[in-house]
Amino acid sequence: MLKLRIVSPEKVVYNGEAESLKVPGMMGEFEILDNHAPIISSLVTGIVVYTTREGSNSLPVKGGFVEVKKNEVSLCVEV
Repeated sequence: MLKLRIVSPEKVVYNGEAESLKVPGMMGEFEILDNHAPIISSLVTGIVVYTTREGSNSLPVKGGFVEVKKNEVSLCVEV
Protein backbone atom coordinates (compact mmCIF):
# COMPACT_ATOMS: atom_id res chain seq x y z
CA MET A 1 0.00 0.00 0.00
CA LEU A 2 1.01 3.55 -0.69
CA LYS A 3 0.75 6.35 1.85
CA LEU A 4 -0.92 9.10 -0.19
CA ARG A 5 -1.29 12.77 0.71
CA ILE A 6 -2.98 15.17 -1.71
CA VAL A 7 -2.95 18.85 -0.79
CA SER A 8 -4.16 21.98 -2.52
CA PRO A 9 -3.56 25.59 -1.43
CA GLU A 10 -7.02 25.55 0.20
CA LYS A 11 -7.07 22.21 2.05
CA VAL A 12 -5.88 18.64 2.45
CA VAL A 13 -7.85 16.77 -0.22
CA TYR A 14 -6.87 13.23 0.86
CA ASN A 15 -4.57 11.70 3.45
CA GLY A 16 -4.54 7.91 3.73
CA GLU A 17 -3.66 4.65 2.01
CA ALA A 18 -3.99 3.96 -1.69
CA GLU A 19 -3.39 0.91 -3.85
CA SER A 20 -2.51 2.85 -7.02
CA LEU A 21 -2.42 6.35 -8.43
CA LYS A 22 -2.54 7.75 -11.98
CA VAL A 23 -1.36 11.30 -12.59
CA PRO A 24 -1.13 13.60 -15.64
CA GLY A 25 2.65 14.11 -15.99
CA MET A 26 4.38 16.52 -18.38
CA MET A 27 5.25 13.64 -20.74
CA GLY A 28 1.88 11.89 -20.38
CA GLU A 29 -0.14 10.02 -17.81
CA PHE A 30 1.73 7.56 -15.59
CA GLU A 31 0.81 5.15 -12.82
CA ILE A 32 2.38 4.79 -9.38
CA LEU A 33 2.21 1.42 -7.60
CA ASP A 34 3.87 -0.14 -4.53
CA ASN A 35 7.68 0.12 -4.50
CA HIS A 36 7.77 2.71 -7.30
CA ALA A 37 11.20 4.25 -7.92
CA PRO A 38 11.75 7.65 -6.29
CA ILE A 39 10.55 10.44 -8.57
CA ILE A 40 9.58 14.09 -8.64
CA SER A 41 7.46 15.23 -11.58
CA SER A 42 5.45 18.25 -12.64
CA LEU A 43 1.76 17.73 -13.32
CA VAL A 44 -0.34 19.30 -16.06
CA THR A 45 -4.09 19.84 -16.40
CA GLY A 46 -5.87 16.50 -16.20
CA ILE A 47 -7.40 13.96 -13.86
CA VAL A 48 -5.70 12.34 -10.86
CA VAL A 49 -7.18 8.88 -10.23
CA TYR A 50 -6.39 7.02 -7.02
CA THR A 51 -7.67 3.64 -5.89
CA THR A 52 -8.28 2.83 -2.23
CA ARG A 53 -9.81 -0.25 -0.61
CA GLU A 54 -13.17 1.53 -0.79
CA GLY A 55 -12.93 2.12 -4.54
CA SER A 56 -11.66 4.50 -7.18
CA ASN A 57 -11.64 8.30 -6.81
CA SER A 58 -10.89 11.02 -9.35
CA LEU A 59 -9.80 14.61 -8.90
CA PRO A 60 -9.55 17.16 -11.74
CA VAL A 61 -6.36 19.24 -11.41
CA LYS A 62 -4.96 22.29 -13.19
CA GLY A 63 -1.35 21.41 -12.41
CA GLY A 64 1.06 20.77 -9.57
CA PHE A 65 3.75 18.24 -8.75
CA VAL A 66 4.14 14.73 -7.36
CA GLU A 67 6.93 13.26 -5.22
CA VAL A 68 7.37 9.53 -4.56
CA LYS A 69 9.81 8.02 -2.07
CA LYS A 70 9.65 4.81 -0.03
CA ASN A 71 5.95 4.17 -0.79
CA GLU A 72 5.05 7.70 0.34
CA VAL A 73 3.40 9.82 -2.34
CA SER A 74 2.86 13.56 -1.95
CA LEU A 75 0.80 15.55 -4.44
CA CYS A 76 0.59 19.32 -4.33
CA VAL A 77 -2.11 20.29 -6.80
CA GLU A 78 -4.16 23.22 -7.99
CA VAL A 79 -7.82 22.19 -8.23
